[in-house]
Amino acid sequence: MSALSVPYGAAGHSATLVRDCSPSERVRFGYHARMPPPKPSTPPATPAAPPTVPAAPAPAPGAAAVGAGEGPAPGRPRVYRRVLLKLSGEALGGGGAGGSGGGGAGLDPDELRTLSREVRDACRAGAQVAVVVGGGNFIRGATMARIGKIHQATADYMGMLATIINGLALKETLLAEGVDSRVMSAIEVKAVAEPFIRGRALRHMEKGRVLILVAGTGNPFCTTDTCAALRAAELDCQVILKATKVDGVYSADPAKDPSATRFDTLTYMEALTKNLRVMDMTAFAMCQERKIPIIVFDFRTPGNIRRVIEGQRLGTLISDPAPPAPPAPARP
Repeated sequence: MSALSVPYGAAGHSATLVRDCSPSERVRFGYHARMPPPKPSTPPATPAAPPTVPAAPAPAPGAAAVGAGEGPAPGRPRVYRRVLLKLSGEALGGGGAGGSGGGGAGLDPDELRTLSREVRDACRAGAQVAVVVGGGNFIRGATMARIGKIHQATADYMGMLATIINGLALKETLLAEGVDSRVMSAIEVKAVAEPFIRGRALRHMEKGRVLILVAGTGNPFCTTDTCAALRAAELDCQVILKATKVDGVYSADPAKDPSATRFDTLTYMEALTKNLRVMDMTAFAMCQERKIPIIVFDFRTPGNIRRVIEGQRLGTLISDPAPPAPPAPARP
């Protein structure tokens, strides 16, 4: 049986064969009543014109740049996008007298509330904030090792536990102020803190959470200043804000020497050669290598943390020396 003699709808038959038949063959085999009507031909659709996107307005004079790596706009200081705030243990302890172990006065609820509100206002300025806390209000490992007949490695671990206490207290106070926060520890204490994992830490900061870093680097013989420099490099922070009880770096202790003078700017090498003891040598070397500036300022003045984040010049800036200005073009 030929293809044209196969009844319509039989196995192996297709509409293509039917359409290939001549009109007389369609009438002969009865296909004219069974063929679907031809589809009307439609002209090809004209592609729609792309929507007109209005041109972005020109930035207002003095608009601040926020992205990483961008310089400050003329006429207005820049806003830091991601910062690391270094807090000593004494900042949480109210400055009371310590014991023989080199500690401060424990925790002061009023200081915690004040500091939490300052950090809250800094977050509202649009910055991502990580905080490294010390433990000097409870114990100082080096001092305890020197006078307590305790091996320094053990004394340093005791100091790490003190920073965990401070970090938990700061987290709970921040939560009471409506600021979401997380505690990440360099040593394992999974019942109260997450382990420090760089990717997870960055994710917390990108979600707007305050990251509280405790237990230092997790290693003895390393200060929390070294931890601050290390974490700032790991988390791509643009600046380290070292919060102190004086308004910058002085040539001597201003509480003991009335003739002490304050520096507005310093280089890393000047801070080391002058033995100013702002941070330890390891922290300075790491900041110098990674080109992370340090701003030392008085955190007790209300609003100072936010002002520094917004770019206002406060305290002392420690950084690389400014590059020399290019020579002026010679006149013809």
